[in-house]
Amino acid sequence: MLENLAAAKARIYQIESRFANDGSQGVVSIAPHTTTQGPAPAGQTKAFFPDYLIEAAKDAAAEAPSDSGDLDALIEGAAAKYGVEPGLVKAVVRAESGFNPTAVSPAGARGLMQLMPGTARALGVSDPFDAGQSVDAGVRYLKQQLDRFGDVRLALAAYNAGPAAVAKYGGVPPYRETRNYVNRVLSYRAVYGRDGS
Repeated sequence: MLENLAAAKARIYQIESRFANDGSQGVVSIAPHTTTQGPAPAGQTKAFFPDYLIEAAKDAAAEAPSDSGDLDALIEGAAAKYGVEPGLVKAVVRAESGFNPTAVSPAGARGLMQLMPGTARALGVSDPFDAGQSVDAGVRYLKQQLDRFGDVRLALAAYNAGPAAVAKYGGVPPYRETRNYVNRVLSYRAVYGRDGS
C-alpha cells in the first residue's frame, strides 16, 4: 500500500509539473473536463481541466485508502452542518493530507485538513489529529472563505495561502504552490462529484 501511495504521489507531482509548464495558467470551468474556454455565465467560475490532470486525479483517488466509511460520514456531516459541498470537502481532504489523519506538513500544518496551529486554536481545535475535530474545523474555515470571497477558486486559494494574500492580490495569489493547489482540489472535486461519492 505504501508503494502504491508513493507511486500516486510521484504521478501527481509529475502531472502538476507538466500542468504548471503547459501555459494553462488559469482554470477556466467548474464542470469536469470541457473544451469550451468561453466566458463563464454570470456568477459562475469556469475551470478547464486537461485530460491528463483528470486522469491523474482519478489515479490518485483510486490509490486512496479504501477504509474511508467513517471519514465519509464525518465529511458529509460537516458539509451538511456548514452548507458546503461534500465533494469539495473530500477534495480538500485528499489534497491536504491524502486522507491521513496524522499528516504533518513541513510548515507544521496538522491532521486531515492540515490546519496550522494558530488557525486550529482559533477554531477551538484541541487535538488536530482527531479526525472529527479536524474535519469540522476545516470545513468551518473553508465556509468562512467561501462566504468572504464568494468564489470557490478564491476560497481554496485563501485556504492554502491565507485570506490576506487573496485580498492583497485581488485574486488567486501568483504563488505556484497555491495555483497548483487550487487546480488539484478542483480536479479531485470533478472526480468525486459535488456529492462526494
